[in-house]
Amino acid sequence: MKSAVQDFLEYLSRDKNASPRTLECYGRDISRFLDYAAGRGAEILEDIRRPLISLYFGELRSEGRSAATLNRNTVSIRAFFHFLLKEGLISGDPTLGMESVKVEKKPPLVLNIEEVEALLAAPDPGTPQGLRDKAMLELLYASGIRVSELVMLDVSDVQTSMGFARCSGSGGRERVVPIGRAASETVEAYVRTSRDKLLRGDGEMVEPALFLNNLGSRLTRQGFWKMMKRYAKEAGIREDITPHTLRASFASHLLERGADLRSVQQMLGHADISTTQMYGGAARGNMKEVYERHHPRARPPG
Repeated sequence: MKSAVQDFLEYLSRDKNASPRTLECYGRDISRFLDYAAGRGAEILEDIRRPLISLYFGELRSEGRSAATLNRNTVSIRAFFHFLLKEGLISGDPTLGMESVKVEKKPPLVLNIEEVEALLAAPDPGTPQGLRDKAMLELLYASGIRVSELVMLDVSDVQTSMGFARCSGSGGRERVVPIGRAASETVEAYVRTSRDKLLRGDGEMVEPALFLNNLGSRLTRQGFWKMMKRYAKEAGIREDITPHTLRASFASHLLERGADLRSVQQMLGHADISTTQMYGGAARGNMKEVYERHHPRARPPG
């Protein structure tokens, strides 16, 4: 059964351009379910029937799993069996008709301007690591990109002289976003004075990543998350913030200052404007003009 999981993940990566994070979640959810099924006598995929799936979800509920976790597992397992049926590996889909759990969306946590300023001021720009950290925080708040997009940036993706960054979002969709003066200057200073100090090796291996860890390779999402939590504590921010908090703050601060919803949707890379609506808004405008007019740290470079 495990080989079928690998085939499914390869299909998602190859045909659906799924992100590493998506593949990780699907693989974990499906593998755990199959271990549960095997422990209850399912030796092959055809042995799995709806009652067994219902028992599994009952167990997840008894463990106190959230509605969001239940919903994610439903999506993962349903997609897996749909793939198996399409490939002719099973004769019937036991998840047919399974409904997702309705998840009540909570408003995202948003920092106020003073909290953002305190967070951005926390790193020590006098060290290579500190300047890197400040550049990452500045860029995340300046652009509203996802943390997965932030850590995947290469040096060539950020044009500090023009105040733009190019990133690839979910589904491999590429977009260009404005980043403003403060982030442009900090990123430029990091590349000019600190990035080379973090590089390791004999120079034969070329590392394209913009943001490097202490080993000279690409900094991970987990590494950035830990770093951000440390700076939040130093800045006196009590809330349990995540990288998404700066993305949410970016959107909310733009909309509070009169930016239109369509422009913010474009900057965030949302396929559906209803996703952006949790932050507020209306009408349409030129993205770069809207950004420079409304973002708190957006004065253009120059």
